[in-house]
Amino acid sequence: MKYGPLPDRTAVVTGAARGLGAALAGELARRGVKVALLGHEKDRLESLAAVLPTRAAAFEVDVTDGTAMEHVGRQVRARLGAPSVVVANAGVAEGGLFADVDMASWRRAVEVDLVGSAVTARTFLPDLRATAGYFLQVASLASLGAAPMMSAYCAAKAGVEAFAHALRAELAHEGVAVGIAYPGWTDTDMIRDADRYPVMRTLRGLMPPPADRVLPVGTVAARLVRAVERRRTSVYVPGWLVAVQALRAAVPPLVLRVARRELPRLAARDPLRPTGLLGPGGDADHGAGTADGR
Repeated sequence: MKYGPLPDRTAVVTGAARGLGAALAGELARRGVKVALLGHEKDRLESLAAVLPTRAAAFEVDVTDGTAMEHVGRQVRARLGAPSVVVANAGVAEGGLFADVDMASWRRAVEVDLVGSAVTARTFLPDLRATAGYFLQVASLASLGAAPMMSAYCAAKAGVEAFAHALRAELAHEGVAVGIAYPGWTDTDMIRDADRYPVMRTLRGLMPPPADRVLPVGTVAARLVRAVERRRTSVYVPGWLVAVQALRAAVPPLVLRVARRELPRLAARDPLRPTGLLGPGGDADHGAGTADGR
């Protein structure tokens, strides 16, 4: 905490109430960073802020709401100082065949994962410019190869990857660094909820080892925070995913071959019902949307 590049800096983490966001906040705080925790589930955000070893503040906000995010941005600066690290982590997902999913849920997944990341960047861009800061976009293994039953999530995560590449090119001459994180399967509430659905669990199981392995959330968070310390342009967890990046043109034909064989078999055994937004985080986003009339 004394000698690293992060002590006394301020970081913003979206989707911080649980899962990877909460773990990232903890890792940053252990390195001496003041952390602004953004997301739904106010009680969880405040509970986490209370136990972090550095100054922290909780802000309940919908990351897709530009006006609300601007208000939170002003509060973050007043309470913790201008952030020099911003982690766009907020995300939701749903499973199901595109022909069957509720389009409102499909749009919401894209809105939170993609538009929410853009709104986050736009809100804190003045701070990153002033501090020559670092923006970390949490993408996914899904950015590298789209999978059936996850069309909204895959589309959004491919979108945030492209968004981050474009943003990096725009900001490089101003000293602002932009990184992209590609985590694989991570032990979060969202993944555990997906595994409750036989078809989703089976689809993950069809991936060849070690691609089907679920990593502890603390392991993923630690790798991502080391990338923040080093202002990395990309970080892959596990590291072998960099090979998928190099060979990503081969992924869609492989996925197509497996899906063509396995989806009819799975449908015959169990109906491929849509899951809705997954996990407690998905429930919280749905509840917040109902409350504000979305």
